[in-house]
Amino acid sequence: MSVDPIPSDQSRWLTEEVLPHEAALKAYLRSHFPDLRDVDDVVQDSYMKLLEARRQHEIVSPRAYLFTTARNAALSILRRPRIFSDQPVTDLIDPGVIETSPDVTQILNQRQEIAMLMDAIDALPQRCREIFILRKLQGVPQKEIALRLDLSVMTVQVQVTRGAAKCAEYFRKRGVTRS
Repeated sequence: MSVDPIPSDQSRWLTEEVLPHEAALKAYLRSHFPDLRDVDDVVQDSYMKLLEARRQHEIVSPRAYLFTTARNAALSILRRPRIFSDQPVTDLIDPGVIETSPDVTQILNQRQEIAMLMDAIDALPQRCREIFILRKLQGVPQKEIALRLDLSVMTVQVQVTRGAAKCAEYFRKRGVTRS
């Protein structure tokens, strides 16, 4: 697979306007998303998205656009469940034992429920979703969320409660929960 070279004007723009922010961007991602496994991948993906967006329209503030793109990419990665393990498959399998338990359907049901939960979270308003993910999926304390986002602790609590209620409603509408 070949990659088209970047035109010289875009290369110059990237070098002068975007790349000087790389160290600050990596520091931001590491401090705000400590559970993010590969910061470099998020940064590279953000560069690609930034270049793609620049082809479509003028970008007035490359730094702000880059940081926003990287933040959204990090949130997207963190709200998705880890489906695959880092452990090689050969380490997981004991060749002398064949698993015949009926847990396969239970595992599939859990995966479907997790996917539906991710859809429910994706359907939340942006600020509510961000707060809900920080509190419920990443376990960040309410006070820390309030400090990070410059909000009151009460606002954080209300948004988490609303997010949980909207997720529950999402499940009810799809017949997953009772009541």
